[in-house]
Amino acid sequence: MPAPDRLPPQTWMTDPATQAVMSALEAAGGPGSARYVGGCVRNALIGEPVNDIDIATPLEPDAVIAALKAADLKFAPTGVEHGTVTAIAWGRPFEVTTLRRDVETDGRRAVVAFTTDWAQDAQRRDFRLNAIYMDAQGYLYDPVGLGVEDALAGRIVFVGDAETRIREDYLRILRFFRFRAWYGRGAIDTEGLAACAVLRQGLAQLPAERVSKELLKLLAAADPREAIELMDDTAVLEVVLPGDLDVRRFANLVGLERELLDERDAALRLAALLPSEGQTVAGHADRLRLSRAQRERLVAAASNDPLTAALSPAAARRLIYREGADTFADRARLAWAGRADPWAEARAWRALLSATAAWRPPVFPLTGQDAAMAGIPPGPRMGQALRAAEDWWVQEDFRPSRAELISRLKP
Repeated sequence: MPAPDRLPPQTWMTDPATQAVMSALEAAGGPGSARYVGGCVRNALIGEPVNDIDIATPLEPDAVIAALKAADLKFAPTGVEHGTVTAIAWGRPFEVTTLRRDVETDGRRAVVAFTTDWAQDAQRRDFRLNAIYMDAQGYLYDPVGLGVEDALAGRIVFVGDAETRIREDYLRILRFFRFRAWYGRGAIDTEGLAACAVLRQGLAQLPAERVSKELLKLLAAADPREAIELMDDTAVLEVVLPGDLDVRRFANLVGLERELLDERDAALRLAALLPSEGQTVAGHADRLRLSRAQRERLVAAASNDPLTAALSPAAARRLIYREGADTFADRARLAWAGRADPWAEARAWRALLSATAAWRPPVFPLTGQDAAMAGIPPGPRMGQALRAAEDWWVQEDFRPSRAELISRLKP
């Protein structure tokens, strides 16, 4: 089937907010002076949801701002030095970027100059399927050629020479694998893969936040197993996550999520790749500059005391009380994925997770006031007495009443 040269109207294109922004830009620059570009065009082509809308225009940032003001639209100068202004219509953001060409690149950032040449702008983009433009009427423009065909066929191919594109921004190595995981089908582009392998050390010079953000996007794909295996085979993975990794456990977890759990948890997939050792995991989290919440979750999930499917419900409740329901669920999934044949114990693991999913830990019913009423003076002795009573209560599966607990307090 020949590639289309026009797409039918899309819901996101006919939305009043989108039309308001496009109309404002075309009122200033003339018909065709604003075109959709990148992910929204690619996803519309292949029938995937469109979440973010990027717009390219030959109008320079000052002219974009003036056009938005004239249309009574809000804006934020989010990256004016690189040509980007965020238009805001009906509370929705639209990234509007002036056509650009690279003047200087160092693998981390680029110095750009504005242009009115759509082909020059396309040449500086990463992959051919991301260098497709579409006007307000749905007509497609593919300046580098084969971008539309790539999108439809699931080919991830760099614009022009792969090594040149990567040297402009080494993050494109991770993007190559991320787009393969999300949109790739069939044989991988060997030139691109080889370039990623040769230039992989360039990833080490990137800000950690950029690397971790891209890695988590990759891991959030429906099935990132092939991409991670390719990263492992080309030694790209060891630059991003140096040290021993558990690719088998990761692959098992993704398989379980897809086939039995109906989940897609990027952070837990990262935890599955990392060793089950708290300090090592903390080191990776710090190196990737993960958020505090992400770091705490990964460290809590790492344990040298793996769970088993034979864990009794009472023992599971004790663990949930001590470490929290979310941490217990993470540890259980990782332990399940770590088995040599996780599908052989699927029924037992699912029963364990099901039995504990709805259980909510009770609140320990005693306070310091109860201990004081029992004649225990404030200080270390009071803390010890309360902890001893709580330990007994937990061991008894939370059954003892408040009166029974008070009777165990000894002055």
